[in-house]
Amino acid sequence: MCGIVAYIGKREAYPILINGLRRLEYRGYDSAGVALLNGTLNVYKKAGKVADLENYISGKSKKGSLGIGHTRWATHGPPNDVNAHPHSSDEERLTLVHNGIIENYDTIKKELSARGHQFVSDTDTEVLVHLIDDIQQHTKAPLEEAVRLALTQVTGAYAIVVISQDEPEKIVCARKSSPLVVGIGKEEYIIASDATPIIEHTKKVVYLDDEEVAVICRNEGLRIKDLDNEHKTPYVQELEWQLERLEKGGYDHFMLKEINEQARSIQDSFRGRISIENNTVTLGGMQDFVEKFEQAQRIIIVACGTSWHAGLVGEYLLEDLARIPVEVEYASEFRYRNPVIFENDIVIAISQSGETADTLAAIKLAKEKGAMIYGICNVVGSSISRETHTGSYTHAGPEIGVASTKAFTAQLTVLSLLALAMAKQRNTLSEEKYAQLLKDLNRMPELISEVLKCEKQVIEISKKYQNAENFLYLGRGYNFPVALEGALKLKEISYIHAEGYPAAEMKHGPIALIDENMPVVVVGTNKSAYEKIISNVQEVKARKGQIIAITNEGDDELDNIADHVIKVPNCSEQFSPMVATIPLQLLAYHIALLRGCNVDQPRNLAKSVTVE
Repeated sequence: MCGIVAYIGKREAYPILINGLRRLEYRGYDSAGVALLNGTLNVYKKAGKVADLENYISGKSKKGSLGIGHTRWATHGPPNDVNAHPHSSDEERLTLVHNGIIENYDTIKKELSARGHQFVSDTDTEVLVHLIDDIQQHTKAPLEEAVRLALTQVTGAYAIVVISQDEPEKIVCARKSSPLVVGIGKEEYIIASDATPIIEHTKKVVYLDDEEVAVICRNEGLRIKDLDNEHKTPYVQELEWQLERLEKGGYDHFMLKEINEQARSIQDSFRGRISIENNTVTLGGMQDFVEKFEQAQRIIIVACGTSWHAGLVGEYLLEDLARIPVEVEYASEFRYRNPVIFENDIVIAISQSGETADTLAAIKLAKEKGAMIYGICNVVGSSISRETHTGSYTHAGPEIGVASTKAFTAQLTVLSLLALAMAKQRNTLSEEKYAQLLKDLNRMPELISEVLKCEKQVIEISKKYQNAENFLYLGRGYNFPVALEGALKLKEISYIHAEGYPAAEMKHGPIALIDENMPVVVVGTNKSAYEKIISNVQEVKARKGQIIAITNEGDDELDNIADHVIKVPNCSEQFSPMVATIPLQLLAYHIALLRGCNVDQPRNLAKSVTVE
């Protein structure tokens, strides 16, 4: 959550920092600030958007080739100018930006207050910068040593960047459970929460690991130590993303662009992994763990939000095709239970960013209990890709819109590949059925391109229901998770209350809500339970509910029952969630647009949830 960007080099820092903060806006935030060091230290911060910060700084000094910037998502204290980052120590000797939560900040704050430190904000971050300053004052240690010593005393999560007026040629940064990337340019370095502010300057990056402290000196380059003061060799990686994929490309919003990119992102996610000619699925993440997959007795999927919905579809896929028991867990609950995990379990962790704090904690718990961890994420070099034993990238490309769209269908693609590969390995499908599913999966980009043509119809439906106060989404089998995901998309970006429900469970409570003012979205592409879906629609209609039905082309039975029918291409039921979710994404987008909502940056939400 929130974002960090920092610069040290020969260029003016301010334009790089402010543009970097714009790149990080998608992460979610409520205030922003920068600090520039040029002999003297200038700190500017403002509640609101990056544009508000720019207006505030206009006409003020922006000089300096070393600086730090931050977008804050409030945890300790309300969003206001005082609580915005950067935060400074007494007399502004040190200045710091921070992502994460220092859990023992209150204890440290009381000790520092007793020693004469004065605090002006409500934040845990200000406590940390005072702690570093206190250590430096008493030990006379250089900045990096004071930072290292301070971090041995704190409990919690952090990604920090610190600068000092006394050491103006140096930046010190560190991380634990919150991402931080160092971009290596020509005689310059850009530090950021993720690669988006870096990629336009350099493709060479170093991803810091937990409890590492990086020191960047203008004339000496990059050095890394851990909290035990052991030197580490930086591992330089090459970014794969292209800058143009971070731009809107002519679309009004990133979300709409990403909805329309799904034919490509699905193809990219199975490209090189399936061979129709050889009738094979090859997932590199499985190759080195063949025995583990053969011996697996159970799969546990851990995820949060949209990734959890993908995991639910994965449960249907893996149980249906590979005939292996699957449990799907909210990572945030899994980590605080005492779950029963066996050494022959496979734990699949799903996360778009690869930085989701609860999912990372669930991974560590499962590893401690001896399970093999398989990660599915979208960001190369992310924490989950490093913490897991093996896994597969989704290759969806950067997803900037906070409400996930193409990452969801890319996750479904990888889960489909995994289910087919395990089915082949376990001999649970006939050759004929396996070959047919492989061909159907290969056709998904074509079908996605076709279903996107429904947008004009969706716009007209959106106009009718833009002022609704509640929505109900119903689905069965493979489409129950699609109903959950459709409801989540609507409430995330339009702020309309929406609830997803198994269609058969409607009679056990939600049916009491249905009247002429209740729009009900029915995902009815199932072939296996189609007659049951018809019955559910009839029950809604009998109570005057307004029905929006998603059905297959050639299915006319709902035409005379539902108020609106959106037809999608026929495909295997196993892959129908990829097709059926597209109209629901478009519905959420256009309703939000009509309501005047900020589609790409919905209130209170962050793209990457890196704190509890």
